[in-house]
Amino acid sequence: MEMNKPRISDQEFKDRVANVQKAMRDENLDMLLCFGNEAEPQFVRYFSDYWPSFESAGVFVPAEGYPLLVIGPESETFSRSVSRIPDIRKVLAFRESSEPEYPGAKLSTFADVIREASAGKPLRSFGLAGYSLMPKVIFDEVEKALAKFGGPEVQRQDLLVARQRVIKTPAEIACLREAYRIAQKAMRCVVENIRPGMTENQVKGIAVAAIFEEGGEGEAYPFWILSGLDTNLAIGRCRNKVLRPGDMVQVQVGARHEGYVASMGRPVVLGKADDFQRGMIEAALAAQKAILETAKAGVNARAVSDAHLAALDKLGYKDHVLYGPCHGTGLVEGEYPWIETSSNFPLEADMTFCTCVYLGDDRSRIGLRVEDGYRVTVDGAESFSDYRREVIEVC
Repeated sequence: MEMNKPRISDQEFKDRVANVQKAMRDENLDMLLCFGNEAEPQFVRYFSDYWPSFESAGVFVPAEGYPLLVIGPESETFSRSVSRIPDIRKVLAFRESSEPEYPGAKLSTFADVIREASAGKPLRSFGLAGYSLMPKVIFDEVEKALAKFGGPEVQRQDLLVARQRVIKTPAEIACLREAYRIAQKAMRCVVENIRPGMTENQVKGIAVAAIFEEGGEGEAYPFWILSGLDTNLAIGRCRNKVLRPGDMVQVQVGARHEGYVASMGRPVVLGKADDFQRGMIEAALAAQKAILETAKAGVNARAVSDAHLAALDKLGYKDHVLYGPCHGTGLVEGEYPWIETSSNFPLEADMTFCTCVYLGDDRSRIGLRVEDGYRVTVDGAESFSDYRREVIEVC
């Protein structure tokens, strides 16, 4: 079973490094540090397939030459078992947050790593992808090391890497399809087993069990099950709140496969939906339908947002919108680029997005989300998940 699952090849990882190096040379960037941690591994995993645990990690990429994976003091054995980058170095700065000292450990410094990666070439410019993720204590150590090489300013270069990831390869699309297969199975298990009297966390357990049973790496993010009042939350966490008959439950689940993230959202009513619940659910479904009917290669992203808002306005729900309606998806649930009212770029074939239709009513304290992944094609949108796009009632 595992042998048949899609995977990114070693060659594709090498191609990623070569592609970003070309972009670096075009930008006159001599070196790039791609930083990540346990919660946001995207920049590190994209180039190395390494997902840090407890510690931080980085990939140092010179404009010419070979990349180095840099890890914390405790992760050498694990990293060597998974990394697609063979050259691995350990630094104290990437240690866990309790800051053990590791007396006697043989560790490199950032200056050692920069010197090795640059291979003696001048270091006039230095970029950082994962700029908003890096703690100041690590940033200070990077700057201290750069002072030994003339002190180039650390440039924010998240977009340099993000732009490389916008158009997905066939292998990436296959990994996303598998992640969505798993997420859809988890959603189905929730709908078939959710009952009043359960807690939100117990319902989450149903989804998590299904994800692991289907071979997923785990949760795509700390997903949530929100019931009854106080579900008007665009982002939340499960509580030990007990589900009651008549509740509308915001069910949000996500799965990872090979690092690629699937995210699904469905409102589920425990009983017969009342007029208020039905109206909100049908509005969200209409907005999603408008998105998927509009998204197509060559269409401006703003047109997708306009179609989403027009569908909600027609049904009287435009003022229930917080944001949206789509974000990119790949190695993180909310990947660049977003589709918003301010967007102004053409959609291209093999871009991948989520329909992230969130509606919240602050007066009633009720909210929901309808979310599915899709791929942009020249003919329209290919949905990665389409399970029960309807008013779901569990009686």
